[in-house]
Amino acid sequence: MNTVSNAVDPLKSLSDEGVSIWLDDLSRKRIESGNLADLIENSHVVGVTTNPSIFQAAIGSGEGYENQLADLAVRSATVDEAVRMMTTADVRAAADILRPVYDATGGSEGRVSIEVDPRLAHNTVATIAEAKQLAWLVDRPNTLIKIPATKAGLPAITEVIGLGINVNVTLIFSLERYRAVVDSYLAGLEKAREHGLDLSKIHSVASFFVSRVDTKIDKRLTAIGTDEAKALKGKAGLANARLAYEAYEEVFSSDRWAALDKAQANKQRPLWASTGVKDPAYKDTLYVVDLVAPGTVNTMPEATLEAIADHGEVTGDTVRGTYEQSRAELAAVEKLGISYDDVVQQLEDEGVEKFEAAWNDLLDAVATSLKSKGGDDK
Repeated sequence: MNTVSNAVDPLKSLSDEGVSIWLDDLSRKRIESGNLADLIENSHVVGVTTNPSIFQAAIGSGEGYENQLADLAVRSATVDEAVRMMTTADVRAAADILRPVYDATGGSEGRVSIEVDPRLAHNTVATIAEAKQLAWLVDRPNTLIKIPATKAGLPAITEVIGLGINVNVTLIFSLERYRAVVDSYLAGLEKAREHGLDLSKIHSVASFFVSRVDTKIDKRLTAIGTDEAKALKGKAGLANARLAYEAYEEVFSSDRWAALDKAQANKQRPLWASTGVKDPAYKDTLYVVDLVAPGTVNTMPEATLEAIADHGEVTGDTVRGTYEQSRAELAAVEKLGISYDDVVQQLEDEGVEKFEAAWNDLLDAVATSLKSKGGDDK
């Protein structure tokens, strides 16, 4: 346990600094064993995020899903239907467990995210239809529908927010795309206002990915191999995220926002995603304790949550006041011949591909299970 004053419970210290702690994982076993409820009760967890990879790991194992799979097989459910029935059941159950948090915080916390089919990432119309369907299927007010921040995703965000559906925008890697995401959110709120909707009921987060930026850039810095290059390793991910927070501060102090604020709209909070450390050379709490700022969300895998609880050193705001240094670090990376634009586009492309591959693996695993139980393998 660290010895920072007032940090006997580092997770509480993190929460006290205005960082909402969400768990980046969900499974039937976690729900039914009481583990999720325990994390909410004892580890200051106030939200849950899921993605295709998380569901692939959970449902692919089969643990806890046997009875539902058998029922789905008996009624000849298609593979796509079976996957949606299982994933939405988990999200609905998690939303119910988090409902007291949602009620106690007036709807700002206690939320569970579920992602649109990743195969639709480049199809605006289908993404909108899928978001509406998921919101209807889960049927819980404390759900966030995840929409990827692809170019096709941006108009979908506006349309879905305009309908009053809560959105978690995912797979954001670049500062330019982050600004476009916030713009899409504000446009959605303006649409919702025109439709006469209560803006105070609409919530959104923007999931800005952190560790993957370092993984990609560090590999290139290692290949360059100079002392200057090595000194920049592990810097870009934090710098990128910190500058996103600067953009957040700018947009949500603008005249455009002031008009929506008067209508009781909620800010779209930055959410730090991909916060598990990939390089063992870095401290395992890096992407949490070095990204502390008020009004943010940090969604963590359980190993990172445990690391924070055990030895996280929460020393206050570690974002504001770093902007010039962050700009200098990204500029230094660029000066070495590593193109920021190239890196972030690659990361977006790979992010969509990874989620699509995980989803396809999940479909394959469920197809096998249904077939083994005598169901339809369509």
